[in-house]
Amino acid sequence: MTATQSRDKNVLGGELTCCCQSPRTGFYRNGYCQTGPEDLGRHVVCAQMTAEFLTFSRERGNDLITPMPMYQFPGLKPGDRWCLCAARWREARLAGAAPPVDLYATHQAALEVVSLEDLLTHALPLKERES
Repeated sequence: MTATQSRDKNVLGGELTCCCQSPRTGFYRNGYCQTGPEDLGRHVVCAQMTAEFLTFSRERGNDLITPMPMYQFPGLKPGDRWCLCAARWREARLAGAAPPVDLYATHQAALEVVSLEDLLTHALPLKERES
């Protein structure tokens, strides 16, 4: 873990944990839902993909299913974890298609777009987070 990663906080105020290494996620493709000035989409919500959300996202013009190797994107399937744009997660929640989130791996910057209460209602149980 780099010094930058150890300083990043999650939505609960603790140290930001890894979202997923396989597939390697995050704006910086380091497994963490970190953000910075160049991350205009704020890829800060660590979510576990569902078929419903993947369909929702594709219908909104963001195909997360089809691999795009030129962008180091493997394509996602239900069960994969991925750092989503906070605004897209909020949009999916309002449409009833929000995927569950890992609160420990969701960057505190998500709270600028979505409420902790909304994230809590969609939080993965601890046992699923640890698996």
